[in-house]
Amino acid sequence: MTILIPAYEPDQRLLSLVDKLKEAYWHRIVIVDDGSGPAYRHIFDAARDAGCTVLAHADNLGKGRALKTGFGYLKEIGETEGVICADSDGQHLPADIMRIADALASQRSGIVLGCRRFTGRVPLRSRFGNSATRLVYALTTGNRIQDTQTGLRGFPASMLDWLCELPGERFEYEMNMLLKAQEDGYPMREVTIETIYLENNKSSHFRPIADSAKVYAPILTFCSSSLMSALLDFGLLMLLQLLTGKLLFSVIGARTVSSMFNYAMNRRFVFDKNKKSALVASMPKYFALVVLIMVLNYGLLHLFHESWGIPLVFAKLLTEGALFLFSYWSQRKFVFSEPNEIVVKSCSVPLEHVKQV
Repeated sequence: MTILIPAYEPDQRLLSLVDKLKEAYWHRIVIVDDGSGPAYRHIFDAARDAGCTVLAHADNLGKGRALKTGFGYLKEIGETEGVICADSDGQHLPADIMRIADALASQRSGIVLGCRRFTGRVPLRSRFGNSATRLVYALTTGNRIQDTQTGLRGFPASMLDWLCELPGERFEYEMNMLLKAQEDGYPMREVTIETIYLENNKSSHFRPIADSAKVYAPILTFCSSSLMSALLDFGLLMLLQLLTGKLLFSVIGARTVSSMFNYAMNRRFVFDKNKKSALVASMPKYFALVVLIMVLNYGLLHLFHESWGIPLVFAKLLTEGALFLFSYWSQRKFVFSEPNEIVVKSCSVPLEHVKQV
């Protein structure tokens, strides 16, 4: 089993981690220098002298690309046991890395996540960032993961091709991994690890604005189709109610048009289901859900607007708020779900920017 460490402008903590792993008789450690530059060459030279394999990017390409470079290298040399990814900044203890390795060896399938519990003194940006990502991930996928931003992850060798094909070049790659693993049927197991932040985590290269936007982009893509459909439904409801004055007709008409739009968007862009078999399987379930949502929509609107006297605009907002998460969760879990059939593609990581030093 191999330890893979992406590193950008590391300090002595990387060498300390290497020494401790060597003391634990870890025989293969691969480090990817993600364009750190000449000022950090002595760190990587020392790691190489300690017995590590060091791959180098000529320029800084991002953590996701560094991981894929490492995965591609392991694929080429014929790794058969598995790989544990760890960060270079001292946040992952050798004992925790061993826990991930043991868990991976015992299951031999799916992803093993080293999950922090965020107790004690945790930097505010780290606590808030993980809490927000964890909440959005749970709401949009229907599953809970304790630590969506952990860099300590274990993978069997059979997943190397899949890991190479995932989109993402920087920190968003790790979120794409969690989202795509669920979609492709790979199980995820969580193992508790220590929560360690040195010097208030100032060594982190995570850019709060630029990288957060990329991390949340895959999740927001899941929501955008439903939000556009909700706006369309809202506008049509107001228009039809103004023209006809009939609430039931307005609800049915608005929901029919918006649901057709939502189905097309979800199948084409959100879930990327372009197969005819997926169309046959998903369309009946989708429109059965539409009927259920329509009944619930009318019932709540009738309760809020006609029984309780709440203005229609606010009644509609309350109704959509109550049904939005249920509707999306149902689509994600049941409408567009497929049997856990995993399709593995060949590794296509471009290595033109990579050299072994």
